[in-house]
Amino acid sequence: MTNPTLQSDARPARPRPVLMIPLRRCGSHALRLRLNANPDFYAPYPLHIVDFMPLVELYGDLSDDVAYFQMVVDIVGLQAVSMVKWPRVVFDPVVIFDAIKDEPRSVHRIVWELLFQCGMQHGAKVVMDKSLDNVHYATELIKLFDDMLFLNVVRDPRAQINSMNKAIIHDFDSLLNALTWAKSYAQGSALATLYPERVLTVRYEDFISNQEAVLRKICEFFQMEFSVDMLDVSRNQEAQQIATMSALWVSNAHAPIPANVDKFKKSLSMEEIAIIETVAADAMQQYGYERMTTGKVDITDAMVAQAKLSSEAKRKKAWEDLAKNDHRDYALRQLRINYLRMVKERLLSKA
Repeated sequence: MTNPTLQSDARPARPRPVLMIPLRRCGSHALRLRLNANPDFYAPYPLHIVDFMPLVELYGDLSDDVAYFQMVVDIVGLQAVSMVKWPRVVFDPVVIFDAIKDEPRSVHRIVWELLFQCGMQHGAKVVMDKSLDNVHYATELIKLFDDMLFLNVVRDPRAQINSMNKAIIHDFDSLLNALTWAKSYAQGSALATLYPERVLTVRYEDFISNQEAVLRKICEFFQMEFSVDMLDVSRNQEAQQIATMSALWVSNAHAPIPANVDKFKKSLSMEEIAIIETVAADAMQQYGYERMTTGKVDITDAMVAQAKLSSEAKRKKAWEDLAKNDHRDYALRQLRINYLRMVKERLLSKA
C-alpha cells in the first residue's frame, strides 16, 4: 500500500481514509465519538451519501467541468443541510473543485475531499467516514484511495434489528431489516476476505464489556496512539449535543449499558427472533452469536410483500409522531429530504 504521508509536493499530506461498515444502528456513534477524542483522529457526523447516489447518473458525463462542478456545489450544499453541522467549517465549491478536478472523478472523491480538508484543519492523521452504507461502494473507494481501511463493526442481529425497527431511517419490520442486515453483513464479510489487511472487525458487545481493549485494538490498526481521553464520553461536547437532538442518539451521552445487550428479548417476539435467526444464521455463526431458536422459517415472497405494506403504514405514523413530539428533529430531517428533492427536480428539468 502507498504510504499515506507520501503525497504530491503541491499539497500537504492528507490523512489516511477509513470507512466504518457495514450497517447503521450497530453502536457506530458510540465508537466514533470516543475515537474523536484522539487528537490523531477526525470523523464528523456522516453525510450518508447513499441517499444522494440515485441522483448521480442525472449529472451526465462527469468529465464535463460544468457537470462535475455542479455536483461539487450540490455535495457542499448537502453538507450544509446536515442534521449535525461540522463545527467551524465553511466549504468553497471552487476550492474543492480545483483541488480534485485532475483526479479520477467521482461523487465519492468529492465527499472525501471535504473530509480530508476538515481532517487536515484538525491536524488528524486518520479521517473516518461513518457512512456505513457505503460498504456497497467499497471497491470504488479502494480504486480511489490505495490506503483505504475499513472498520467493520458487527452486532448481534437481534439487538441491531430491534434498534433498526425503531429508527425512522430503516424499515419498521423485523423481516425487512433482517434482509437488509444480511445483505450488508455479507458485503462486509466479503470485503474482509478479499482484503484482510484492510479490514478490522470488532464486535459491539466486546466494546461494551471492555471499551479500552477494543479502542486500543482500533488505534493499533489505524497506527495511532491510544488516548485515555477516549474513555470519558461525558466530556465529549458533540456527544452531549447530539443526545438532545434525536431520540435515536440519547444513549450517546453516557457509557453503554451492558444490560441492554439482551434488551431485544423484551421487544421482539419469538416469531421475530426465529425469522432473524433464519436470515442471519451464517453471520451469527461467523461472529459467535448463539441462536435461541432451532430450525428455519420459510421466508416467502408473500411474507415480504406483507411486511412492506405494514412497514410503510408504520413509517407514515412514525413521521406523524416525530412531527408532533419532536418538531426540531422532524424539521432537520425534512430539510435534508427537501434539499435532495430540490436537487433531483432541478437535474430532471435540465435532462
